[in-house]
Amino acid sequence: MRFLFSLGVLLLHLIYSQAQILSTAHDDVASSFPSLLDITIDELTEFLKDGSITSSQLVQTYLDRITEVNPKLRAINEINPDVLDIAQRLDAERAAGLIRGPLHGIPILIKDNIATNDKMNNTSGSLCLLGAKVPRDSFVVSKLRAAGAIILGKANLSEWAYCRSINGSTNGWSAYGGQGTGAYYPNQNPCGSSSGSGVAVSIGLAAAALGTETAGSIICPSELNNLVGIKPTVGLTSRDLVIPISPRQDTVGPMAKTVTDAAYVLSVIAGQDLKHDNYTSAQPFATPPDYTKALNLSSLHGARIGIPRVGIIPYQHLHGHDSSKKNAETASAAFNATIKLLESAGATVVDNADMTFCGHDLQGYLEKLEDSRNIVLNIDFLESLEKYLSNLIVNPAEIHNLLDLIAFTKSEPGEDYPARDIAIWEHAISLNLSASSPEVWQAYQDGVHLASECGIIGAMDTYNLDALIMPSTGASIIPAVLGTPMVTVPMGSLGADADVGSSQRDLVDEGPNIPFGLSFLGRKWSEEKLISYAYAYEQRTHFRRQIKPYLVPKAELGQRGKQGIAFESVQTQELLVEGREW
Repeated sequence: MRFLFSLGVLLLHLIYSQAQILSTAHDDVASSFPSLLDITIDELTEFLKDGSITSSQLVQTYLDRITEVNPKLRAINEINPDVLDIAQRLDAERAAGLIRGPLHGIPILIKDNIATNDKMNNTSGSLCLLGAKVPRDSFVVSKLRAAGAIILGKANLSEWAYCRSINGSTNGWSAYGGQGTGAYYPNQNPCGSSSGSGVAVSIGLAAAALGTETAGSIICPSELNNLVGIKPTVGLTSRDLVIPISPRQDTVGPMAKTVTDAAYVLSVIAGQDLKHDNYTSAQPFATPPDYTKALNLSSLHGARIGIPRVGIIPYQHLHGHDSSKKNAETASAAFNATIKLLESAGATVVDNADMTFCGHDLQGYLEKLEDSRNIVLNIDFLESLEKYLSNLIVNPAEIHNLLDLIAFTKSEPGEDYPARDIAIWEHAISLNLSASSPEVWQAYQDGVHLASECGIIGAMDTYNLDALIMPSTGASIIPAVLGTPMVTVPMGSLGADADVGSSQRDLVDEGPNIPFGLSFLGRKWSEEKLISYAYAYEQRTHFRRQIKPYLVPKAELGQRGKQGIAFESVQTQELLVEGREW
């Protein structure tokens, strides 16, 4: 296998060193480009359009940046071995006047649980799926390719989308990718499970990324990595050949530096997939909207925005330790400033637009919601995993069900068992239920009632609201059960004098410079409205550009001058040869 990769890289080297002596102008071109830390898809497209750069050069620069920082942050599991060839083909299309859309020639990362029918693995972070093969691209990947996006590689994640351990494991860790960390404070908890997607985009290792969410796995890593994240309505994006947890809660969405960039990606991946995901048949439109048309600076004018105060989990109770009063006050002050900003933009902010919680206090309500959700997710994972595995056309480890997975994980040293337990799986087996069991259906109905009439929808109906706002941390629980959308956008960060707090294996949950976000929540299929509000807020604040990572790659566009994109970096060659051995 290593020989084949080496041969492939040698061939690529010969091809590009001869055929890619491109655009030798711009001796001082580096200074003319924005940093890849903050560059937007629109800016990249303009540079591609006027010939200032090629997609091949853009890809090579991203590879150089990944080589610089990935040994420390472990955001990327694999680079697509064909990525430069793909970029060259898309450059040729552009030169011939064929432009597929706004993502033409734009490098995108995808979470390592979204399948691609190419030379990359799809592992969910587990060693048991190395070498496994799927029969086709996942539906969302096929849509990205058709739109001209370049699949740059696979992002690390919390193993099995954090559906493995109750105690002992950490956000951002997988047996395949190692422990990922955020770039805003040393050893920062990147949150999860779309950890690598968040970290990579936050420091400009790709233009955008796909994440998946069952309960917080797009929103939380977007928030803590200073990004915009869109958790779509369940059924807006297909989950075909996405390693699952639950068809009732799983969704695929974009993670990007701006609301505009996220809207571009969502517009591509949304749509019906009647052959592989019947949840998409519930979409109320034959063709999904172009979400970039919702980008309206005036959208907040006349909007009724509610604040469900009793549903906001106190900041100091959100981590596995007690946060400091100072940090809680910083986050609270930022949220209160947001209220004033929304009002100044013409919104009517309805404070204390509270959910009823069916008569429970917040703690009791969350406990009942958690009880019902856990039954559903455990059984859904058990059955959905088996269905995904049945699609594999190559399955080297012979993993066909959860019992096989348990046996593999216990016997494989790299899976770090028992230090990182498998309690979620063991509990799922012990329930001795199936998705058709009355107990599971009742638990699902109970959860939907709690989240809907007693939760988000009840509050929106009572107060005649267009959307709700909450601090992003802790806001995902109710929308997860209900399958409703939310959008997080940067709202600020903890100050330079913030107290440092750690929990899981000394990962830093809170500390100086660590970002936090604002979330807009709404009804099913209300993505256009939520995106419009998030955009109007973002354009009045631009918090992302004010918060800088402690670790930023040095490679930038234009630094290679007249040398084109011929392979100069031995490290980059090794990256492609080994796939992931840094």
